[in-house]
Amino acid sequence: MAEPTPWEQVLDYSRRPDPYPLYTELRRTPVSRLEDGSYLVTTYAENLALLHDPRLSSDPSHNPQFAAAMEELSEDMQPSFLQMDPPEHDRQRRLAMRHFGPPHQPERIAGLEPRMIEIVTGLIDGMAGKDRIDVVDELAYPFPVSVICELLGVPPEDRSEFRKWVDLAIETIDPGLDPETQQEKRKEASTELFNFISNLVERHRQSPGDDLLSAMVADDGSEGRLSTGELASTGLLLLIAGHETTVNLISNGILTLLRHPQALDRLRQDPELVIPMTEELLRFEPPVHFVPIRTALDDIEIAGTTIAAGSPVTLVLAAANRDPGRFAEADRFIPDRPDNQHLGFGSGIHLCFGAPLARLETQVALTEFARRIRNPRLAEDPPPYRPSPILRGPLHLPVDIDPD
Repeated sequence: MAEPTPWEQVLDYSRRPDPYPLYTELRRTPVSRLEDGSYLVTTYAENLALLHDPRLSSDPSHNPQFAAAMEELSEDMQPSFLQMDPPEHDRQRRLAMRHFGPPHQPERIAGLEPRMIEIVTGLIDGMAGKDRIDVVDELAYPFPVSVICELLGVPPEDRSEFRKWVDLAIETIDPGLDPETQQEKRKEASTELFNFISNLVERHRQSPGDDLLSAMVADDGSEGRLSTGELASTGLLLLIAGHETTVNLISNGILTLLRHPQALDRLRQDPELVIPMTEELLRFEPPVHFVPIRTALDDIEIAGTTIAAGSPVTLVLAAANRDPGRFAEADRFIPDRPDNQHLGFGSGIHLCFGAPLARLETQVALTEFARRIRNPRLAEDPPPYRPSPILRGPLHLPVDIDPD
């Protein structure tokens, strides 16, 4: 049996705790062609260039392999703007952003900070008397889920059902699944999630509130409103992306701080350090490791390689974030790293829509963890990881603490 390639090892679950030595090996060839005809991009400059290159499409219909996967979805499910190119991408993103952030709603996210602190305070209060906690189950997951559900107007009684189908949907992007199982899971998850979000949209249409989904349903801007199908796909994107990556960012962040106790002590002494520290965590332990399902619309010459038109392309952002050609001491965690232009949220037209929300949530969670949790110690290192090599983070994070 042939020795597995570095990329095959990245996809192997056994390497989930530490794929970074493999990324170092992959960066030796900035743009490489895999046996299946797809291309892998691993260095910073090349990832940044392609994230801004209109010849690299996010629309799955441009590649037969990706298009077939999209056909497996629920018949009524439409792709989100994350899977679109301009100009339609730009229209739908603008209509969603009108109610989410600047310039139209500059205070929507910042105004959530008191409520975020209240949620985190309640979660930490619930740890009273314990000598061991699971950071994922007791903080990193319930916190961003509560925030995004309140922001979008998901009733508390619907959240457990939502979690079940989101967990299934995340499983479907695991490259390690056999195609038949992946297809079955994708079809089931898409159908149930579409029904969930469609019912939610209709309820907000009949009885609007002051939440984000109600605002999008009732939008009367000059560009018109999102259609019912567009509302469903956009709402679902915000619900899933609005918490899944933040769960990883917070849990990876706390894991990193517990591995670097001096940094945790610095944060206790200087809470303002959390701002650059969050950016360094996005570089050092990003919640999204690579971006698949991109297709070259034309031949693209880059780093001495020609990416052939029609070829699938995977952008390995986590490898780019540790590129020593861009970052000094790239494999070292430096909480106040200057000039930290990481790719933790991507770049270009698909720059993470929810980045301001994820940043603030992470800053609140890390600050309160440092301030209130007494003498935290890792109970297991490495912890068990989630299956996905794309959305990489601990499945559980057991931590011993001194009880109050």
